[in-house]
Amino acid sequence: MTIQRSLKDRYPKRAQLLGGKTVTIRLMEPADKARMLEFARSLPERDLLFLRTDITDPAIVDQWIDAIRKGETVTLMAELGDEIVAYTSVHLEQAAWTRRVGEIQINASPHHRGIGLGRQLTCEAMEVARMLGLRKMTAMMTPDQTGARTAFERLGFHVEALLADWVEDRQGQTHDLLVMSLDVSGFTDQAVA
Repeated sequence: MTIQRSLKDRYPKRAQLLGGKTVTIRLMEPADKARMLEFARSLPERDLLFLRTDITDPAIVDQWIDAIRKGETVTLMAELGDEIVAYTSVHLEQAAWTRRVGEIQINASPHHRGIGLGRQLTCEAMEVARMLGLRKMTAMMTPDQTGARTAFERLGFHVEALLADWVEDRQGQTHDLLVMSLDVSGFTDQAVA
């Protein structure tokens, strides 16, 4: 069975969150462009500052969709009714020597944080990573994104590197970049004490 077929068999699925909310998690498709742009444009500016690409730009979302079509990225969206409330992407490395390494990215609406959505999407992303045969996942953020760092550390990610003045915000100011990683085989959805 191909990976794409396995993914289509796994999704969509429903997930129960804290507080009784239930979301549908499904694969992002080309038809989701307008809704993803709407979601991206609803995020606080701070959430958008350090993404690798400007997901509020229609041309960038077209490139994202093209990467999904090519199998370079798998993106899962969490929906509450007709509203996208979060997404996670597993980006595959294209260089041959890092082909078993993926990068996880997660974004959630501020109104839907603190209810287990990030944890659920991380678990789903790690299952996708296993299905893709990845051995290691990375997560990148700035050191001042303490909430994200804490969440990833609780799931077993650890700091690999702190790169000084590595990223630049939209105003041209540089910031450090924190690189965290986790061996996929060691992932469990149980928080590390």
